[in-house]
Amino acid sequence: MVETVAIVDYGSGNLRSAAKAFERAAAGTQARVAVTADPHAVRRADRIVLPGVGAFADCMNGLTAVAGMRDALEAAVHRSGRPFLGICVGMQLMAERGVEFGTHEGLGWIAGEVRAIEPKGGLKVPHMGWNDVTARPGEALFEGLAAGEPMYFVHSYALYAQNSADVAATADYGGPITAAVRHANMAGTQFHPEKSQAAGLRLIANFLRWRP
Repeated sequence: MVETVAIVDYGSGNLRSAAKAFERAAAGTQARVAVTADPHAVRRADRIVLPGVGAFADCMNGLTAVAGMRDALEAAVHRSGRPFLGICVGMQLMAERGVEFGTHEGLGWIAGEVRAIEPKGGLKVPHMGWNDVTARPGEALFEGLAAGEPMYFVHSYALYAQNSADVAATADYGGPITAAVRHANMAGTQFHPEKSQAAGLRLIANFLRWRP
């Protein structure tokens, strides 16, 4: 069966690098990867990816500015249970709110909020570069990855989940930082799998096989 993977284009995100990484991970499968700003295509897709780069409010405003896109995401992801992956700010948008330059509503799929990281020990912000990620045992997206696998991060804000059960993986940067979340069919990574070399490609391949 041919599956469609929609990478949402709403004016924010590393669409070219994300698409190339998903196409590489999908090689040899019947998955078809498409970057799209068409909410009808997103509503029909079998799997949905939401990248994001920049400020929370700008990304949320960009998403809602695409007529019908938020409704399409709610229909496909929240109501129909299609596998979803948010990347970086795309993951942060899953939260109830972000408090970067004011308080801004998110998608509300993960209870919690996005706020500035305040690492102890004089570590610099943004948190940039490679950092070890520790996943919760049994997390399907991390299957085949070593404990403490390094992934590539670039961020100054993080998602602080209200429920620890929604935190799929963490990284240590002067204290624990949410590296990945999962709630039912919805997952997200704070790190960039498309920039995380072989480990990132493995996570993407796991997402393409994921049956939540």
